[in-house]
Amino acid sequence: MKHAFRPPRHKIHISWLLPYLRNRRILAGLGIFLLVFASLITVQAHRNRTNQPAAAANQPANAHQIAQKQRHVKHQLHHYLKSVTADGTASVSFYNLGPVAGSAAAKSATATKFYKSGALATSANAHTPEISASTYKLYIAAYLFHQHAAGLYTWTPAEEDGFQRMIVNSANDFSEDVIDTYGPVALDDYLASRHYYSPTFVSGQVATTTAYSLTLVLKDLATQSGPFSHAKDQQKLLSLMKQQVYRTGIPAGAAAAKKGTVVADKVGFLADTNNDAAIVTLPNGERYILVIMTHGHEQAGFSGFPRMAKIATHVQKLVYDPAIVKEFSK
Repeated sequence: MKHAFRPPRHKIHISWLLPYLRNRRILAGLGIFLLVFASLITVQAHRNRTNQPAAAANQPANAHQIAQKQRHVKHQLHHYLKSVTADGTASVSFYNLGPVAGSAAAKSATATKFYKSGALATSANAHTPEISASTYKLYIAAYLFHQHAAGLYTWTPAEEDGFQRMIVNSANDFSEDVIDTYGPVALDDYLASRHYYSPTFVSGQVATTTAYSLTLVLKDLATQSGPFSHAKDQQKLLSLMKQQVYRTGIPAGAAAAKKGTVVADKVGFLADTNNDAAIVTLPNGERYILVIMTHGHEQAGFSGFPRMAKIATHVQKLVYDPAIVKEFSK
């Protein structure tokens, strides 16, 4: 049976709108309303797009960003070190140690990652043997500390005094007595066992070493490793190095880069040779090793120390520019 057609119960009539649609004022007002509404939507969409990069920028730097920046800074540093050693009269070695535990730098996750120990290490001409001058006294200290740890050496008041003068004033009598007592071969064998440069001590010749080897011994000292594992001996040497009296090389350069920087170093000077081997600690707790060995340029006495200071200033400003870490938190 066919069903009869039933019209919808509700019909939509627009006849009531016609008078309004014929009114130009109403139409104009409706048009303006639609334009304003569309503009508001557009502005809000633009704000959303603008805020997206800002939100992303507030995110912690990822490993890729940090590694990329590390490569950039290391490349800049290496290029600079190549330039100051290009004439063969200088050797430079840099090693970043990472921050002191509990320091402001250590509390920054980004700084800790960026300045991870060794991440920025580089050098130029650092494996070339050079006249060590009194920087060899760091090896004397290492050997005596090794003997002390083995129970084969006792610190008497006279030896304490001689050791202090050897580091603070760079006096030669104590170190020469040690070489005579133990012999160059025994000393060089020990240096070789620690992978320091050897032979450093050869009878009838001036002591020689490399900037890289001095970096190794300073790294052991800074990290309380190897011959410096005895805490009291390690702290004694670091304290004396902070007091050494020849401060116009790396200490002056580091202070010029950042006031309040602390430097524990051992210098060497002989004829036209001016050397400096340092552990540097910035006010925020960042630490690094810098070894600079120079000769030539008509140097005499301490005339090469300003040259080393200039290198130290540039290195520190380049590597520890505060803008580097801030860049990751913009």
